[in-house]
Amino acid sequence: MAKGPEAFRTISEAADELGVPQHVLRFWETKFSFIRPMKRAGGRRFYRPQDLMVLKGVRALLHEDGYTIKGVQRLHKEQGVRRLLAAADGLPDPQSTIDAFDEGVIDQAAEAALEAPPIDEAAERRLREALSALEAAKARLTRALSDG
Repeated sequence: MAKGPEAFRTISEAADELGVPQHVLRFWETKFSFIRPMKRAGGRRFYRPQDLMVLKGVRALLHEDGYTIKGVQRLHKEQGVRRLLAAADGLPDPQSTIDAFDEGVIDQAAEAALEAPPIDEAAERRLREALSALEAAKARLTRALSDG
């Protein structure tokens, strides 16, 4: 007989539902203070439906979105449990929406630059010097990363 959606789940049922081993759930409890299943006598864990939703969010962020444990901890600290629940529902990261908007703004700025009047020689020289300095910094970073 299947349990109802509001029924508590044992650790084995929760692990099966999330598609992760039981030891992963125990490990996540040590890393994420917001994961606190109920514990009965003898230490047996019972996960409430809301616990499972938070765990689904953690799993999605770690396994699908590529977050690290520290990244999920920081995300929870900065955006709260709602962000974890959004990840459980497969909703996009608000930052990716902002980034997509910014790309549109950048595209608009590039179009405006094409229509802008030409700049004077002194401004062009300063821009070329800045570009040269940025290219040199990029080359140093590339070398440093390839050495590591």
